[in-house]
Amino acid sequence: MVVECIHYNANLLGRYALHGFAVMPNHVHLLMTPHIALPQLTKALKGFTAKQANQMLGLTGKPFWQEESYDRLVRNQRESDRIRFYIEQNPVRAGLVREASEYRWSSAGWATRRSPADQAVRPTKPIT
Repeated sequence: MVVECIHYNANLLGRYALHGFAVMPNHVHLLMTPHIALPQLTKALKGFTAKQANQMLGLTGKPFWQEESYDRLVRNQRESDRIRFYIEQNPVRAGLVREASEYRWSSAGWATRRSPADQAVRPTKPIT
């Protein structure tokens, strides 16, 4: 659901240009060029996904995301490439997969479709 929301906000709503991501069990990495104010963007992403996640988990009314977020300015392509590699290797460092391309919930796994889970299961429609 979070991955679909990331793509929906980038591709259909045009809120940012997406360069890389990893949805981890307890946090999310997102490398993007925003097209709207960052506070508005994080509020929209966190608000929608929190509501959906709480409904899925039966936790409606409880906080889902922490208030804080961390952002930084990426100054050049070399730095962007380094950050994307760091993001996509996060599941490997966490011991969730052996290769970044195996992780279903990251730009590495999404782009290569090498994850066994992605061979037969792809989003059929965007989240509205």
